[in-house]
Amino acid sequence: MQSTETEQPVVAMKFAKANGAKGLRYPALSFGQLLEEEPVNKAKQFVISQGIVQEAFERVKANKGSAGVDNQSIEDYEQELDKNLYKLWNRMSSGTYFPPPVKCVEIPKKDGVRRLGVPTVGDRVAQTVVKLYLEPDVEPKFHKDSYGYRPNKSALDAVATARLRCLERAWVIDLDLQKFFDTLDHTLVLEMLKKHTDCRWILLYVERWLKAPIQLPDGTVAARDCGSPQGSVVSPLLSNIVLHHVFDKWMALSYPNVPFTRYADDALVHCETRKQAEYVRDMISRRFSGHLLTVHPQKTKIVYCKDWKRIGSHEHEQFDFLGYTFRPRLAKTKDGRYLVGFIPAMSTAAGKKIRATIRGWQLNQRSDKSLAQLAKEINPQVQGWINYYGKFYRTAMHPTLERLDVYLIGWAMRKYKRFHNRPNRARRWLTSIALKHPELFAHWKFGVKPHAG
Repeated sequence: MQSTETEQPVVAMKFAKANGAKGLRYPALSFGQLLEEEPVNKAKQFVISQGIVQEAFERVKANKGSAGVDNQSIEDYEQELDKNLYKLWNRMSSGTYFPPPVKCVEIPKKDGVRRLGVPTVGDRVAQTVVKLYLEPDVEPKFHKDSYGYRPNKSALDAVATARLRCLERAWVIDLDLQKFFDTLDHTLVLEMLKKHTDCRWILLYVERWLKAPIQLPDGTVAARDCGSPQGSVVSPLLSNIVLHHVFDKWMALSYPNVPFTRYADDALVHCETRKQAEYVRDMISRRFSGHLLTVHPQKTKIVYCKDWKRIGSHEHEQFDFLGYTFRPRLAKTKDGRYLVGFIPAMSTAAGKKIRATIRGWQLNQRSDKSLAQLAKEINPQVQGWINYYGKFYRTAMHPTLERLDVYLIGWAMRKYKRFHNRPNRARRWLTSIALKHPELFAHWKFGVKPHAG
């Protein structure tokens, strides 16, 4: 990417309210009508498009998200949108924008907590500006088997690729990077970024974001000397740049016949033999160590992709990847036979999380709502689950989705006196509704319906 700096003086603009104001005619700007012009003696250091700042805000708004350390929501930011966007553009163009602390939110997970960083709305807009300038240059250079946070690629694409490669190769390295986002070396990030751009303002603000302090849940503010917070706009792009050079490009050059499937910091490496898998695992670990990153010694494992043709055995014969569990499963072939294949299906952890969400809806206690109202409320989320986890081995979803009908039966028993303490009668009634209106609920349309009996 070519540098966008200039030494030409510019004219700073003040923006009128959205309803406009009569007066002189000014050059059109995307932030709003201009109230007046202010000549500025000092030249701006950097040229940053005002239109890009406007587009960045629209993207932040579309992605929604919660407030940062200033407790300012997107709606609050929009109250004085022209003023806020002008101030941000002016500071970024002048080199005087300094990001506020990042709000730390702790998300419980199986082996502890995951720390997410929530920038302020204004900071998310600033990061999106950098992403809009940088991504078009770096994206075409990324490896085809990198799927995370990339245009026109998805987690399901990664799962599909992994499925095919598990059919082709008997062994997989299930690679786990220990606290990858928390331990990223700032010098390494900037070094890799400079391979793609010499734009001073992009380098300047990325460095400031990396060093921005974090506000902990107890309100204290702590400095950071490494890591890039998960949850920030620019962090996924930076992580892809680092892993492109440290892992993807290195694998393609060093082991061109060993394919991999990577989604952000989750990666699978597909090998022909166990011996090859052990060797490549050790070389990968050495490679990451040389860049101050750690392959988790316990969570990284070598897995045998057992199926009807592979009759051996191994300590590990399954792994989880992007919410799917890959393991031996009985499946029907195109010619009608049933054979054991190494197939992905919704993981136990994903099913548990979905059931917890369904339980939290308390549908059985929502007797103030009609059946159609309940369907309208829950269908978008249920359809999202189906779209993702129903892509492979659909029947693995059935036991989880059947819980919805259990709660709907409870709803009917609470709403209608004739079903009070009569679950079988309520079930038969719900079954008749599903037969008459099979598309009322997303899971009914998917094929998971109540049945009398």
